[in-house]
Amino acid sequence: MSDEITVLLVDDQKLFQEGVRVIVDAQEGMRVVGTAGDGVEAVRLVEQLQPDVVLMDIRMPEMDGVEASRQIFAPERVAQRTKPVRVIVLTTFNLDDRAATAIRHGASGFLLKDTTPLMLRDAIRTVYSGNAVLAPQDLATLLDNQFQTEAPPPAAFLGLTDKEREVFTAVARGMSNAEIARTVYLSESTVKTHVGAILRKLALRDRVQIVVFAYEHGLV
Repeated sequence: MSDEITVLLVDDQKLFQEGVRVIVDAQEGMRVVGTAGDGVEAVRLVEQLQPDVVLMDIRMPEMDGVEASRQIFAPERVAQRTKPVRVIVLTTFNLDDRAATAIRHGASGFLLKDTTPLMLRDAIRTVYSGNAVLAPQDLATLLDNQFQTEAPPPAAFLGLTDKEREVFTAVARGMSNAEIARTVYLSESTVKTHVGAILRKLALRDRVQIVVFAYEHGLV
C-alpha cells in the first residue's frame, strides 16, 4: 500500500461534497481522486479510479449507498481488484438500518454527516487499516436488528483451530489486537497472524466482516 490514501466522495449534494473535499485534501497523506453524485457513478468510478476509501452517502437518486455498496463488494468485482477498497457510509441518522445493511454488504461502518473534520480524518485512516469506524456496542445494536434468524456456521468455521476460534470470538466482540493479546496470552504479532488466518479460511475481507459473520451465524 502507498503512503497516500486516495478517497472517492459520493454524495448528491454538491455543497456537502465540496466541503468534504476541502477537509480531506487538507489532511496530510490523503487526496480526493474523484467525486460521484449517485451510486451508479460511484460503482463505475471505484473500478476506474481504484480508491482506497469511499465516502458513500446512504440516500441518493438513481442508486442509493446500500445498493452501491452491495455492487462494489460483489464477489466477482472483489476478485478482480489488485488492492482492497473500504467504504464508509455517511448518514444523517444514528444507528440507521440502511447503514446496517450496507455494513452487511461490506462497508466498514458509518459516520454521521455532522461529524467533525478530525473524526472524518481518523475514520478514513481507521478503515484504511482494515478496522471498523463505529463503536463495538453500536455495531452490535445495528446487527442485532438485522439478524432475526441465525444460519448455522459453515464447514470453514469448524476448520478453525481452538486458538483461532478464541481470537475470532474476541474480534467479534470488538476487541483490538492489543486487548486480545492480553486476554489470550499471546503477542500482538501472533494475534495478527491468527486474524489473517481466520480471514483467509472464512474468505472474509476484514475485521468488520468477522463481526458480521459472527452475528449472522449466532456465534457471539
